[in-house]
Amino acid sequence: QVQLVESGGGLVQAGGSLRLSCAASGRTFSNYGTNWYRQAPGKEREFVASISQNGEITTYAESGKGRFTISRDNARTTVSLQMNSLKPEDTAIYFCNSGPRGAYWGQGTQVTVSS
Repeated sequence: QVQLVESGGGLVQAGGSLRLSCAASGRTFSNYGTNWYRQAPGKEREFVASISQNGEITTYAESGKGRFTISRDNARTTVSLQMNSLKPEDTAIYFCNSGPRGAYWGQGTQVTVSS
């Protein structure tokens, strides 16, 4: 079993930056790719970024390309999401997801970008 805890959310002005972290417990974390999703009020949860288990392959939603960077440190069992040039439309709860077939989810961290 893997438990995921997100942190790093907050209130930031448009154009600012935030770094989200997903801390994982469980020795099998490095066996799985990890994803970030987000959900804005009244909207469906959407994919943001993913990283392979060894960190060599990353994928981004179009909305975050060039602004977001996902990385992982398997030694510290942490996956981070660096978000730059934030926009009000990035406002959402951000969730970390990992495990076999994406079985595990964190509780989410709120990101609010003011205009």
